[in-house]
Amino acid sequence: MTSALYDIPGPKALARHRLYGGIALLVILAGIGWVVYMLFDTDQFTAEKWRPFEYKGIQRLLLDGLGNTLKAFALTALFALPFGALFAAGRLSDHRVVRWLSTLVVEFFRAMPLLVMIFFIYVAMDIEPLWALVAGLTLYNGSVLAEVFRAGVLAVPRGQREAAFALGLRKTQVMAYVLVPQANRAMLPSIISQLVVALKDTSLGFLITYEEFLHAGKLIATNLDYDLPFIPVVLVIAPVYIGLCLLLSWLARWVEQRGRRSPKVKGGAPIAKAGVAMGLPPVVREPGRDR
Repeated sequence: MTSALYDIPGPKALARHRLYGGIALLVILAGIGWVVYMLFDTDQFTAEKWRPFEYKGIQRLLLDGLGNTLKAFALTALFALPFGALFAAGRLSDHRVVRWLSTLVVEFFRAMPLLVMIFFIYVAMDIEPLWALVAGLTLYNGSVLAEVFRAGVLAVPRGQREAAFALGLRKTQVMAYVLVPQANRAMLPSIISQLVVALKDTSLGFLITYEEFLHAGKLIATNLDYDLPFIPVVLVIAPVYIGLCLLLSWLARWVEQRGRRSPKVKGGAPIAKAGVAMGLPPVVREPGRDR
């Protein structure tokens, strides 16, 4: 099939593209080689700098820090998702006061710098570092998720909403049975992206002495007994964060693929489901009518 945006490249264009790709690959490999050379040249792979990771105490410190990071992230996701859903519903409310108050809350916490918010909660409210970190992450990421949820619901075609109201459904039933099930597919990538941001932002906990993964790495990297192994610590911690983010992305793709196979999000399934919930008889289509 031909493309509607550009012509299919011919033999010369394909050869030119391969040449550009080969040059780009060589440049990338040269950059990687230069970085590796500099690491060896500055003695970052010496046994002395990597010896700390052989000790049980250092390994336990890193594992405890990773566990604290996952704990803070799990609590943030647990609170931020309902927070976002609640204020998204408030912004979609027909009541002007509720809509304005929800908008004020969402816009305020979206505009507030996250680090300032965490410090304020930690110092002003004098609570434990874990809960100060979770509270700041929840308020910020929950406000962003509120906009994601609102945009997802508004992206559903208006006819779906009107058809549901024509069946006699209340607004809460329209949201629960018609709009949200169809909006989930559009919202899912943005939700996972924001959760990845929340996972990475847990590293701000080390600034308020929360003993998370980055805080554990900082304790090791500033240890004079091991000749300040900054680079080895980065080479150990960075792949863990990258792996966790890739795991969340894989989870998002898996959920999205399951959603595509689900018949509940295709065609008029949400409307039919809402009608059944209202006690209406199911619609039976005649063969060939949908063609």
